[in-house]
Amino acid sequence: MLLNLLAFFLFFTMFNPSYAETTIVFATDATWPPMEFVDAQKQIVGYAIDFMTAAGKEAGFKPVFKNTAWDGIFAGLADGKYDAIVSSVSITEERKKAMDFSESYFTVHQALIVAKGSTAKNLSDLKGQKVGAQIGTTGYFALKDTGVEAKSYDEIGLAMEDLRVGRIAAVVCDDPVATNYALHKYKESLKIGAILETGVVEKYGVAVAKGNTVTLALINKGIIAVKAKGLNKGLKKKWIGQE
Repeated sequence: MLLNLLAFFLFFTMFNPSYAETTIVFATDATWPPMEFVDAQKQIVGYAIDFMTAAGKEAGFKPVFKNTAWDGIFAGLADGKYDAIVSSVSITEERKKAMDFSESYFTVHQALIVAKGSTAKNLSDLKGQKVGAQIGTTGYFALKDTGVEAKSYDEIGLAMEDLRVGRIAAVVCDDPVATNYALHKYKESLKIGAILETGVVEKYGVAVAKGNTVTLALINKGIIAVKAKGLNKGLKKKWIGQE
C-alpha cells in the first residue's frame, strides 16, 4: 500500500506543474566582488549568489543566475529577459517607480578608496580631482555636486585599476566591494580613506518587474527565512570576513 502511494505521489508531482519546483532567473552583473563575481573556475559566486541559493532552498524555488552587464540590466528586466535582478541593487525611491523590490538582504555604505599615501578623508578633500565610480550606481550618484570631477566606468575593477596606477585620485563604491579591493586584492597600494556620510541608509534588494507579485512573494519568503535562521551571518563571515 505504501509503495502504491509513493508511486502515485511521484507520478502526480511529475505531471502536475503546481508541484514542480519554480525556477527564477536572476540577472547579476558579476563584476562586484565579494557580492557577485566570476571565480577562477568561471562560476558566478559571491555573497548574493549564496544568499539566493539558500533562499531558494527555504522557499522552494530554483535560482538560475545570468551574468548581465550593469548597463542595460534594468531595461532587460522590463523587457522580460529574466525574472529578477540580484546585483547589489540599492533600494531607492527613484528605482521603486520603475520596479518592485523584495525585502532587503544587505545594508551598505559608500566608501572612499584612495592610494596608500593619500590624506583625503572626504570628497571635499578632492575638489577638482578625478574620482571614479561605476556608472549608474549609488556610488556614482554620490559624486554629484561635490566639486570633484566624476569619471564613470562600466566595471568597478577598471576604476580600481586606474586608481592603483594613479590615473584618478579616488574611487567611491559600496563598502564590501571597497573592502575586497583595498584590504585584499590591492592592499599594498590602496586603502579605505573614509566611509562617506550620505545621509541615506542603503539596503540591497532583489528587483522584479512591476506587478510580478508571485515571484516577489517567493523571493521574500526565502529572504525572511534565511535571516530568521541566521544563515546570512555565516555568509557574511565567509565572503566579507565578519558576521
